Amino acid sequence: MIVRPATPDDAPACAGIVSAWIEATDWMPGGPSRDDLEAMMRKGFPIREAWVAETEDGEIAGYLSMRPHEDHIIGLYTSEPGSGAGKALLDHAKGKRDYLQLNSHLPNRAAHRFYEREGFVMVEQDLEGTDGVPEVRMEWRR
Repeated sequence: MIVRPATPDDAPACAGIVSAWIEATDWMPGGPSRDDLEAMMRKGFPIREAWVAETEDGEIAGYLSMRPHEDHIIGLYTSEPGSGAGKALLDHAKGKRDYLQLNSHLPNRAAHRFYEREGFVMVEQDLEGTDGVPEVRMEWRR
């Protein structure tokens, strides 16, 4: 798995990953269209810290986007959970940092287990999510 900076040209593949996740998640009330996701990513990748995990054959396997001034991960999605893409992206984000934080949908127990394996701890629960789904806040410290 190769981790490299995300570019606006990666937006279609990344939007496809998020769109597929929304469609496959029964507790998710919907979300932006694939086109809207792509437009947000094209605009956001250059002004955020964002990376993609790319397979040896050049396929985008996942992406991570964050607000670096807050050390806050705002999106981590992979096309195939368990492929190693999420771990590679998270390891890259940890880099030389001593602290990271993120919000995760409360019903997303699989994501919570992943983050806990990676050293994150839950610090707040039942936060109001912007999409109507309650969230938790998790933190990692070196």
